[in-house]
Amino acid sequence: MTREEKSVVIEQLTAQLAENTNIYLTDISGLNAGDTSNLRRACFKAGVKLNVVKNTLLAKAMESSDKDFGELSEVLKGNTSLMVSETGNAPAKVIKAFRKKSEKPVLKGAFIEEAIYVGDDQLDMLVDIKSKEELIGEIITLLQSPAKNVISALKSGGSTLSGIVKTLSEKEG
Repeated sequence: MTREEKSVVIEQLTAQLAENTNIYLTDISGLNAGDTSNLRRACFKAGVKLNVVKNTLLAKAMESSDKDFGELSEVLKGNTSLMVSETGNAPAKVIKAFRKKSEKPVLKGAFIEEAIYVGDDQLDMLVDIKSKEELIGEIITLLQSPAKNVISALKSGGSTLSGIVKTLSEKEG
């Protein structure tokens, strides 16, 4: 690979790191061709982009990026694959589902909404991370619940209250 080709790849990786807030670093070495294409298919269905990258080029892209990847540069050893997604837990779910049949991919680390996770032991926690849309939905549900109770209480209380007022007005007359 020539110096110009390397600089183009670094620029592309830097742009990819800048555009995405959910980045996973995995090791898929040892998967045969069939398993690799099954993993790629599972990633595509889940909206996850999977690229095999050279560690040195990814390290340079991380350095030139505006983001602080902290300890993630330390996990760039051996084979590294980059998984990016709009949803924070989508790559973790793909990895977990795929590992039911295989021991790979192994999670090296993740960068999710500026939080850094290092090590394969973080996978279960990453699966449970809720997306922005899921959190907004939960908040809306929580906010609607008390309002619905107040409205129903006013509706039921309103008919009782109007009945009492009507009865009192009839007694006086």
